[in-house]
Amino acid sequence: MTYQNLLIPAAIAGTLVAGPALAATAKATVDAAKAAGVVGEQNDGYLGFVNGGGEPAVEAAVSEINAGRAQLYRGAAAKNGVTPEAAGAAAYQSVVQLKLRPGDYYQTPDGAWVRK
Repeated sequence: MTYQNLLIPAAIAGTLVAGPALAATAKATVDAAKAAGVVGEQNDGYLGFVNGGGEPAVEAAVSEINAGRAQLYRGAAAKNGVTPEAAGAAAYQSVVQLKLRPGDYYQTPDGAWVRK
């Protein structure tokens, strides 16, 4: 099965937020950190820090969003008969191809950070 064949919920394939309960402040904090080049999309479908850690508020926001993503990946994995890791990798592919803005960072399959 290829990653493109996975049925990823719209929340994953779309904005990759932690669902409707995600605090607006966490999303805004992460969006600002992405724009500043501090946070990027890891190749496993989670957010990560491009150059080490960040401020405590950014670290908390990243943790909150990543927890929501983990929950979504578990649900997608159960529906598709794959591992949560495969669901996260599929979501990563979708984000890199469709959702990253120019200037956003993402990890290549070998783990290097690059800018779109």
